[in-house]
Amino acid sequence: MCEFNAKQQLPGLLDWMRAQMKNCGGKTAVVGISGGKDSSVIAALCVEAYGRENVVGVLMPDGVQPDIDYSNGLVEVLGIRHYTFNIHAATAGVLDEMRNVGIEASRQTTVNLPSRIRMATLYAIAQSVEGGIVINTSNLSEDWVGYCTIYGDSAGAFSPIGMYTTEEVIAIGAELGLPERFLIKPPSDGLTGLTDEDNLGFTYHAVNEYIRKGVCDPAVKEQIDRKHRISRFKFQTIPVYHNGLPMVIEDGTDFYK
Repeated sequence: MCEFNAKQQLPGLLDWMRAQMKNCGGKTAVVGISGGKDSSVIAALCVEAYGRENVVGVLMPDGVQPDIDYSNGLVEVLGIRHYTFNIHAATAGVLDEMRNVGIEASRQTTVNLPSRIRMATLYAIAQSVEGGIVINTSNLSEDWVGYCTIYGDSAGAFSPIGMYTTEEVIAIGAELGLPERFLIKPPSDGLTGLTDEDNLGFTYHAVNEYIRKGVCDPAVKEQIDRKHRISRFKFQTIPVYHNGLPMVIEDGTDFYK
């Protein structure tokens, strides 16, 4: 197996990003900035692909965020326009209304809600700046085991690093010249104090070795396979019932044929 070469990957990736932006009719990349490796690398890629004047970073703490300095540091290093939106009032408002109508929010609700509100915020901003397009920040390792929130961090117009493992994302970031502190920060859910790997019960390195080399401890392989299998719905276009009725577009072509 060939060793991953970030330098060789960059030209094709950047060309693809430019083509995707053009296909969307967009101009300005809107990126949610957490200060972790994925959003940091995406922001840096967008600067390379579109120019820093066409990148908007959005910081979205939910109340007090102890590691907000990473996010502030990243936008300063890249020199991009940025905004800070504290989403606490929005998340608290939804949870308060749930209590008011007698619904007790589950743990899954409290974990996923901030991610969905952050994505709604990104789209609100993207639709209010010139040519704004929301860029997805998920990587292959997370997506493979479904460690993302549907309609939350799994959303976006296109996904530049969705086929790169966590280790490959770090290598791309290093090739782009990002300071190491933005590439080694352990990802966490921001609520429980646990890292992603704590919650998953295995390491991303194990996922990466399985994906790229097919090598995995049998017990971990079983966990990865199950998480992969039950999470595929997060990455599919919403299923639509095909009722057999004709849908003919202007040129007379049957839409379903």
